Amino acid sequence: MDHMISDIKKSFKELKWYEYLMGAIMVFIAARAMIMAFSTGTSDGNPPWLTVINFISAVCGVICIFFTAKANISNFVFATVNTIVYAIYLVYWHIWGTAALEILFYIPMNFVSWYFWAKNKDQVLTHKTRAKQLSAVQNTACAAVVLAGAVVYHAILVRIGGEVAWFDAFTLSIGIIATILELFRYREQYVWWIITDIVSVGMYIAHFDAVYLTKRSIYLIMAIIGLVNWARLQKNRNAENQ
Repeated sequence: MDHMISDIKKSFKELKWYEYLMGAIMVFIAARAMIMAFSTGTSDGNPPWLTVINFISAVCGVICIFFTAKANISNFVFATVNTIVYAIYLVYWHIWGTAALEILFYIPMNFVSWYFWAKNKDQVLTHKTRAKQLSAVQNTACAAVVLAGAVVYHAILVRIGGEVAWFDAFTLSIGIIATILELFRYREQYVWWIITDIVSVGMYIAHFDAVYLTKRSIYLIMAIIGLVNWARLQKNRNAENQ
């Protein structure tokens, strides 16, 4: 436990000023929505109790994404909490595809990835994991799997009445591939996170929710930063970590 707390402190110390700024904006918007809901009975269509869930998800989600972008292993503490509370939100709004992704895939994969990252620590920066790179053939295979998966998921979601089915289908398919790449510490995970965050931003514009629209917009920014950070780690520390 002491080691985990120490790693979390190191991770917070590495955050840049703009990450603290984005975090503060996220907390402000989520807190405002929560206060409005308890004052008026609703906020962006959400009942008061759901805005509390949204607040927890907002805080844990942005911390998780900040830490993951720097390959910090402690991200999984916040990822697990975020995944659970976000699934509650998705089930409430009947966004079934993404809800299934959170409950059946992300929750168990959080723990599996946590284990794999911890087993492959950077030799010097021990609160970080080691980064790897896919080959061109592997990248092509990932793209084919994503496309095929989205087509299959779309057909299933239409049958069960899923909302914004193509958005949901691609979010589900891309999310699975990106999480698997994250598990095995490949930097290309961030190419897919960028795509899925664009899809998610579109989904929350169509189904407006200020908290989750802000959250996913921050995710998109951090996915771009994460791609740069992981590419730098893979290039600069690859030799030392072999």
